[in-house]
Amino acid sequence: MHEAVLGIEQPGAYADATAGTDTTVELWCNDHCDLLHVGGAGGTAVVEHVEEAVGVRERLVEGDERLLITDACLKERADDNIEPMLAAHDCLLVPPLRYSRGAKWCRVLALDPASLTGFYRDVAAEYSVTVESKREVESVAADRPLLTLDSALPDLSARQREVLLAAAEAGYYRIPRGVTTAELAAEVGVERRTLEEHLRRAENKLVASLAEYL
Repeated sequence: MHEAVLGIEQPGAYADATAGTDTTVELWCNDHCDLLHVGGAGGTAVVEHVEEAVGVRERLVEGDERLLITDACLKERADDNIEPMLAAHDCLLVPPLRYSRGAKWCRVLALDPASLTGFYRDVAAEYSVTVESKREVESVAADRPLLTLDSALPDLSARQREVLLAAAEAGYYRIPRGVTTAELAAEVGVERRTLEEHLRRAENKLVASLAEYL
């Protein structure tokens, strides 16, 4: 299989909303509505664009991060000729769609590199297109389309998580280190050897779970 990530300067509500901002919109389409993750400074203005274009049914806000469920699907309100081009060249669109810098960024998958080339030529004939990356997909584990951070993280105990977070926040992993294990142990309220054991076990779980994706 072969993959390309393309930035397509196709006018649209979500793409236009990100123009001139540092905000990124990720889209999972559900036909009747959209699930959007809006991240970065300027998110308030982007959400206003979304509300005007399709409406917002529900939202969660945490700092500069926003999770939105829209009233309707953007495809119902605007024509999009990208999907017919994908079908014509037997290409797949891997979600989520990403909108940033005024463009729509598509992760496109094809069995034959010639299919990707044909899709690119058709799109480039109508829009300005930037090729962000292209590669051959050779690994199952590292290329799961729906891989999330939660699915990759190991199951840490409450104590291991507490110790690991305390170490990161105190600068234990900086170069040079900002804190010793003795100082960390005093902060957490355990013996130094106990803290070091929790830390080693947490680190071992993290490395073992993430190594297959590297």
